[in-house]
Amino acid sequence: MKRGWFITFEGGEGAGKSTQIGLLGARLKAIGRDVVVTREPGGSAGGEAVRHVLLSGAAERYGPSMEAVLFAAGRADHVDSVIRPAVERGADVLCDRFMDSSRVYQGVTGDLDPAFMRALERVTVAGMIPDLTLILDLPSEEGLRRPRAPRRRRAGPL
Repeated sequence: MKRGWFITFEGGEGAGKSTQIGLLGARLKAIGRDVVVTREPGGSAGGEAVRHVLLSGAAERYGPSMEAVLFAAGRADHVDSVIRPAVERGADVLCDRFMDSSRVYQGVTGDLDPAFMRALERVTVAGMIPDLTLILDLPSEEGLRRPRAPRRRRAGPL
């Protein structure tokens, strides 16, 4: 059986990741591909448990190192239980955020040692590196405005 593609979408809030994932997913399904759409944090049972802890703010008081380890734990479960099995069975996995987000939010913004972040990433993803990462960029003011605006779906190609 042919291996599927693993494609990640990165970008700030309101950059259009969900819209583009939906459009690409629909296009791939239309040509007969098996598609799995997922997200981080979350995407698996363990990942969703970690998402709940992270989004509740409960880990913030312990600092960026704790957050990085929690994200890594959720990502490891996500890779092991969703991403790797889907790609290996031939499905294309479209993921809203992945390791680049941790590099930025915990690594750079949290001022964590790059060697620590690389080691955590290596153990967490265990070789499951995206085939393609699309980074969507726009001014932060626009991105922060978008979630409050009514959602409009655009028709057409990516």
